Order: sequence, then C-alpha cells, then structure tokens
Amino acid sequence: MYDVYDLTFSEPALTTFTMLRQAWLAVSKLAETRLAKVGLTPETLAVLWACRDYPGKLIPAEIARLTHRENQTIAGLLNRMEREGLTQRIPKRKGQPFTEIKITAKGKQLCDSGVPIMKSVITDVMAGLSMRNQEKFQELSKTVRDQALERLHIEAGPPTWILSGKPIRVKW
Repeated sequence: MYDVYDLTFSEPALTTFTMLRQAWLAVSKLAETRLAKVGLTPETLAVLWACRDYPGKLIPAEIARLTHRENQTIAGLLNRMEREGLTQRIPKRKGQPFTEIKITAKGKQLCDSGVPIMKSVITDVMAGLSMRNQEKFQELSKTVRDQALERLHIEAGPPTWILSGKPIRVKW
C-alpha cells in the first residue's frame, strides 16, 4: 500500500498543482519529523529564527509577514511560545507604538539547535537539483506565487529594512 499516490490527471494544470502540493507537503513533513526530535515545529523555528536574526525591533505584524501567516495565527503562536519561555513581549512604551518581541536565552538555544536541522532538510531535498534547475524552479515558483498574489490583490516586494536588491544573508 502506498502512502502517497503518484497521480496524473487529464488536465495538465491539475497534475502540476498536485505535484507542487505533494512536494510541499512532503518537505514540510520531513521538516516536522526532524525538528520534532529537538522539540520544535517548523512554525516555531521560523518565529525563533526571525526573532534571533531580524535587523531591528521585531513586532508581531512583521513576524506574520516574514512567515506568511495571519496576524491572529502569530498571536496564538507567540502566546504559546511566551508560556514556554521561548520569547517575551516588551510592552508598548511612550513613543513606541507597538509591542516588541524578543527571543529568550532558552529560545535562542532551541533556535540554534533547529537551524542546522532545517538546513539539512533544505540541502537534502535540493541535492537532486542542479544549480540551473534550482534557478528555473525559482522562476517557475515565483510565477505561480505572483499569479496567486495578484488574484488576492497582494504585491510581493522587499522587506522595508532591505535597501538594495541584493540577496538576504542568512545566518546558518
């Protein structure tokens, strides 16, 4: 018995969409499985990583943008993470209109153990693609993303803290 069906539909767009969805779900499941060994989920790691490396004051709305999640989803996640001692909220102050989110020492330690695991997931699943194919995949994925965003009336652009079109340096 197979856990995943390898399907081909009469409509090529449906086959392409199914493969894209299956690929994303399989990679997500691999990340979940590996991160669970250190007590993390991909979502928690994404928030901790942002808190650790963001180049400025980080607010919940920016975490939502960085992780492509709804504000209320991030609020719930931050509540759980704060109860677990991974993050803390710095309350609004005069001249500071937003609540700032900071990573705790416990959160940093967990993030530092999770980032190499996530890196291994990424490098493992991308190992089968040449650099040329990765670039082509990026181009195709960007087209699909932009088509969906256009229909949602959302525009993709660089974060406000990026001053040039250079790639973002990530701390692995």
